[in-house]
Amino acid sequence: MSNMIAKSAMDRRLAEIVGPVIEDMGFELVRLRFMGGKTHTLQIMAEKPEGGIEVDDCAQISNAISAVLDVEDPIEDGYALEVGSPGIDRPLTRLKDFDTFEGYEAKVETSELIDGQRRFKGVLAGVEGEEVLINIEQGTVGLQFDWLSDAKLVLTDELIKEMLRQRKEAGVLNEDAFDDIETETGSEETE
Repeated sequence: MSNMIAKSAMDRRLAEIVGPVIEDMGFELVRLRFMGGKTHTLQIMAEKPEGGIEVDDCAQISNAISAVLDVEDPIEDGYALEVGSPGIDRPLTRLKDFDTFEGYEAKVETSELIDGQRRFKGVLAGVEGEEVLINIEQGTVGLQFDWLSDAKLVLTDELIKEMLRQRKEAGVLNEDAFDDIETETGSEETE
């Protein structure tokens, strides 16, 4: 399992427990984070293999994971469980994500300095073997997937339009369910 899906030792342990449950349900684990603070939170991002996830899917995953975590009991203190979608400006945690989102803008960070820098922002150019390709101002850079510590898509108008198009094609987005948007066409005021 990629360290980008589950970074800390605790995250990896939890991913070993919940990952198979999520996969058996027909979903993929995108990211898992166990976060401290006033209240501990176990945040899980999942999606269908072809992408996307619905609220009902998240509820089913949450119920299944809760049951397994109650039996395994890997977390000593109380915690909140959050199961959700990776979102539009999603984290890129698996090698296949860099291929799937080729052509979209992303921010990528490496764990070590590469040619004097750790942060790269540019357009994803797919993958070549175990390398993630990204077009930056200086040209195309190949970064070994194992070198990456963090990566996510940049929220752009193009990305939003594409995600809406995909949801509409999948029959998930029903435009008839939304109210019409009223726009003001002039500067005249009526009394």
